[in-house]
Amino acid sequence: MADCTPHPGVLREGTLADLTSVYHHDPAMVARNIAGEVILVPIRSNVGDLDSIYTLNETAAFVWEQFDGVRTLAEIIAAVVAEFEVETTQAEQDTLALAAQLESVQAIALG
Repeated sequence: MADCTPHPGVLREGTLADLTSVYHHDPAMVARNIAGEVILVPIRSNVGDLDSIYTLNETAAFVWEQFDGVRTLAEIIAAVVAEFEVETTQAEQDTLALAAQLESVQAIALG
C-alpha cells in the first residue's frame, strides 16, 4: 500500500513510537510534485545527492500530508481507511511501516 522508494538509497530501520505519537515534517526535507509524482528532497544535503531523493506512491503521499504535527498516528490510520477503503489492520501496518521508513531517512520527526 504505502511506499517510500529511495532513488537509489537504502532505508535503515527507524524507531517508532505508539499510535498516540504525533509526527511532523522535518524542515530539512521538502516535498515536490513533479509530473504527478511526489518527490521528497533533503535540503540539508548536497543538491546533487541523488541517494537522498525519495518518491512516494499515492497512498504514501496522502500519509505524508497527514504528518502535520497535530494528528496522531491513530487519526492518520483512520484517514487512510476512509480515503482508500482498506481494512484497519492493513492500514495500520502500512502506515506504521511508512512512518518508520520516513523517520529513518529523517523526513519526519516526533513532536
